[in-house]
Amino acid sequence: MTIATLNHRFDGPADAPVLILGPSLGTELGMWDAQIPELSRHHRVLRYDLRGHGRSHPVPGTASVGDLVGDVLTLADSYGIKRFAYAGVSLGGAVGLWMGVHHSERLTALIACCSSARFGEPQAWLDRAATVRSQGMRQLADTVIQRWFTPEYVRREPAAVQRILDMLYACPPEGYAGCCDALARYDLRAELGRIDVPTLVIGAEQDPSTPLEHARELAAGIPGATLVEVADAAHLANIQQAETVTSAMGAHLAATRSRLAAEA
Repeated sequence: MTIATLNHRFDGPADAPVLILGPSLGTELGMWDAQIPELSRHHRVLRYDLRGHGRSHPVPGTASVGDLVGDVLTLADSYGIKRFAYAGVSLGGAVGLWMGVHHSERLTALIACCSSARFGEPQAWLDRAATVRSQGMRQLADTVIQRWFTPEYVRREPAAVQRILDMLYACPPEGYAGCCDALARYDLRAELGRIDVPTLVIGAEQDPSTPLEHARELAAGIPGATLVEVADAAHLANIQQAETVTSAMGAHLAATRSRLAAEA
């Protein structure tokens, strides 16, 4: 397995429990900006760009979600971080779910926002990868924005939408395509029961990419998981309904901190 060097940044007190935040396909670590003021009050927040995204290094060849997990664990190891809470949106959430199945000993808590145990038929992802490789990122813009935000939000918040679109445009096509290849091979449906860390699943009521049925499947399959359904949001719910998502995340992480303190 080839490991990528990930662009990253820290926020919050150096001695606080670590929370790692994973971005969605086609975005960068700045997609979490709205959550940072609150979450960094009680956590040392570590954000990263996926391999081949933003300022992270590309890695030749087809990736798997397991490879993306290896990138994150290597980053954590480089700072001596043994255990941490993890939250991710979409593909970033899949990284956390895969970690929960295969490396649960590293996790204190898990949050999967607008994510899934399987993101549709593999051929659709392979076709998208081929399109990006041949035609570039802008070919996806109209389709992606219709999935990431509701039409009303696009009209009401053009600057916020353009900021996320700029991340998509700046994403290297091969980095994006490699992660599409990873999603084509990703399927955790039969393994969700192996996740044994406190898990919060967040779904958005108007998300066409990972509809609520996907969130409900995760919550039903992960022992003890909590489900929060967010109204008036599409796929990037942490941006469109930042306050609601941040509040749900904060409550889950606070409960985990209390539990760990009681066990100490």
